[in-house]
Amino acid sequence: MADVLALAEARLRSALGEPDARASVTFLGTDRIEVLRFPAEDSGGELVRYATLGMSAQPMTDPAASAGGGIAAPPSVVLADPLRGPRAELLLTLRRGRADTDRVLRPLAVLAASPQVEGLVVAPGASLDTGEPLWPGAPFTSVLVAESGGLVEDLETDAPLDPVRFLPLLPMTPGEAAWKRVHGAAALQERWLRYGTDLRDPLRRGVPLD
Repeated sequence: MADVLALAEARLRSALGEPDARASVTFLGTDRIEVLRFPAEDSGGELVRYATLGMSAQPMTDPAASAGGGIAAPPSVVLADPLRGPRAELLLTLRRGRADTDRVLRPLAVLAASPQVEGLVVAPGASLDTGEPLWPGAPFTSVLVAESGGLVEDLETDAPLDPVRFLPLLPMTPGEAAWKRVHGAAALQERWLRYGTDLRDPLRRGVPLD
């Protein structure tokens, strides 16, 4: 699906400008994942944006999905449709210069490869955990997947392919992630809004959860 990736990169460049760096990571048994870095020129140099490229090459499918009638197929049965299914790339926006955020490239690639590696379907409201700080000294090991369509518009593709959605990621502290599991994504986002949380600050503290 090289054409899908070419279109996805063109959409990223149209929305975010020209990347000033890119890195690629290949995991065993998966397609190559690239991470592009875009200087947010509209922010006066205060922000940097990272975008994955490669996740949308394949549709996301759950290998445990039923083959019909609610009965799960044996592991040896391949259920994945090679064309149909949601497609996405991931976006992360951070304040520049406050931390070594360029080290987030590999964790982002790990998250982008998770649909292939773990059979995850990444969608708004989901939590994704890297199991380690997103960058050295980061108070975050997980992210909340937000709704697409704001920073980068969804990319419509020819049928039968689903659109490519560019999903923003919002870093969560361990406490926020635990609170979200109990109360839900909408409640956590409302709490961030209530306290005026700067979700782009790579050194921010967790929002009050009392």
